[in-house]
Amino acid sequence: MDNVVNRDAKKKYDKWIIILSVAIPVAVALLFGVNLRKLGFDVEPLGFLPPIYATINGFTAIVLFLAVRAIKMGKQKLHENLMKFAIGLSVSFLVMYVAYHMTSDPTEFGGTGIISYIYYFILITHIMLSVIIIPFVLVTYVRAIAKNYERHKKLARITYPLWMYVAITGVIVYLMISPYYQY
Repeated sequence: MDNVVNRDAKKKYDKWIIILSVAIPVAVALLFGVNLRKLGFDVEPLGFLPPIYATINGFTAIVLFLAVRAIKMGKQKLHENLMKFAIGLSVSFLVMYVAYHMTSDPTEFGGTGIISYIYYFILITHIMLSVIIIPFVLVTYVRAIAKNYERHKKLARITYPLWMYVAITGVIVYLMISPYYQY
């Protein structure tokens, strides 16, 4: 009977993981192309958000690091709470990121030469992995709440460095483009 219940729960979670893994990047891509001011809405550009959401990315990296340390020290409840906090930070980043891009004109990177190649390499890998990380985080999280710790741990070894890369490169991208923001 337990296997039937676990299978049903897994099917439900799998469906939501697929839906969210597709819906989030599609929604972000669609909303990224919407500029409320150009559509005639009287909204102020939210130019103050980039340093805030870059800081949130930095905090996410720190929280991820602390969560891994916690589990290695056997502090499972602390690990669980830190991981929930990291997910919350990522969601708040995403909301602010979309809000900024819906109210502000795009900022072009002004660097030239080798620095522009470095910037675009970091930016492109950051964007690609930020899409790829969504199902990894969701599946890893579901395995933990389902108490399937061996499979959780196995996938977390992949999820953690990917998520850490996305968090850290988010800060780097901000630092590299921030001199070109028009406030």
